[in-house]
Amino acid sequence: MAYYDDLANKLALDVIEAQKAMDDDQLIQDIAKTLEATSSTMHEAFMTAVRVYMAEERARAQLTARLKAKGFALRSQ
Repeated sequence: MAYYDDLANKLALDVIEAQKAMDDDQLIQDIAKTLEATSSTMHEAFMTAVRVYMAEERARAQLTARLKAKGFALRSQ
């Protein structure tokens, strides 16, 4: 993985966490605009990381809800 991918992943996790903490639905887009204006490579890596992390979070929530509805739970939780 390239250095910028590592940076983008860390930034994505921090921004997602901050967005939730501050209840600021615009934060990801604002950070993305800043990155886009300064580095298209970093912008693409950041947006990919954000999409991946948020998709995983939504999928995991759906899985948890469906398991819970059937009386099951994942051992890792």
